[in-house]
Amino acid sequence: MSEAVDRQVAGGARELRADCARCVGICCVAPAFAASADFAIDKPAGRPCPNLGADSRCGIHRDLRQRGFPGCTVFDCFGAGQHVTQGTFDGRDWREDPATARRMFETFAVMRPLHELLWYLTEALALTPAGPLRDELAAALAETGRLTDGAPEELLAVDVDAQRERVNRLLSRAGEQARAGRAGVDRRGAVLIGVDLRRAGLAGANLRGACLIGADLRGADLGAADLTGADLRGADLRGADLGDCLFVHQSQLDAARGDHRTVLPRGLRRPAHWSLTVTPAGSPGGIRSSSGRPTGGRSAGRRRR
Repeated sequence: MSEAVDRQVAGGARELRADCARCVGICCVAPAFAASADFAIDKPAGRPCPNLGADSRCGIHRDLRQRGFPGCTVFDCFGAGQHVTQGTFDGRDWREDPATARRMFETFAVMRPLHELLWYLTEALALTPAGPLRDELAAALAETGRLTDGAPEELLAVDVDAQRERVNRLLSRAGEQARAGRAGVDRRGAVLIGVDLRRAGLAGANLRGACLIGADLRGADLGAADLTGADLRGADLRGADLGDCLFVHQSQLDAARGDHRTVLPRGLRRPAHWSLTVTPAGSPGGIRSSSGRPTGGRSAGRRRR
């Protein structure tokens, strides 16, 4: 990698993991959610969740799944919450006045998808050897980072969809390059809800944006599969090998089911609820939805990839 790209990567570095201690609970106020398998209650946008404490922390954090809020457990702001709080608004609290609250929530809706793009770009750079594509990825990382540093008015003027489209083209190329020689079936955007995929031959598959809700992937070899934006809510990953998968985020694992045999990508942790008894795939009640879809908000529908 050239020195110029080295500088761009270093300059584009951001906190891309949520630090709730440095946020003011924005994700517990700004988004709306509806009573469902993901959330036990209805909550309109801009109204604080009743479980949010005065200290901006969740009062039932350890019992969210048991209390009917699995959607909260799989949400990740990619560090956007503390960036908005400590950076964009200089440590101010949305409780200060209605105008501040409205601007913070509007800004968070832009910052969160931008931070998600930063996470994907950082992952892509780690996969991509020196060359023109790596230079383009580094430039996109630096550009997206600059956007996140704007004032509220500048952030609200960002065309997030256009930026996402530009970045996704690069991410797709990075995934194809990383899978070169190992590329498998192309199931990009496929709807595979509840499908038995144990013998589907998914090693090296392109599963970008695939809907795998409740899919049976027990024992499946997903080596080198591209899982960018794949919806793994309720997917059964017991015994599956995800060790070499591309672009897997922790929230995707948190939304799925697995066990001690599931091989995880480096740097990701085994969700605590995987140690619990799970309903066998295909049994009544076997699919329990828990959302965590990046690029939209707390549970705001499917990602476009």
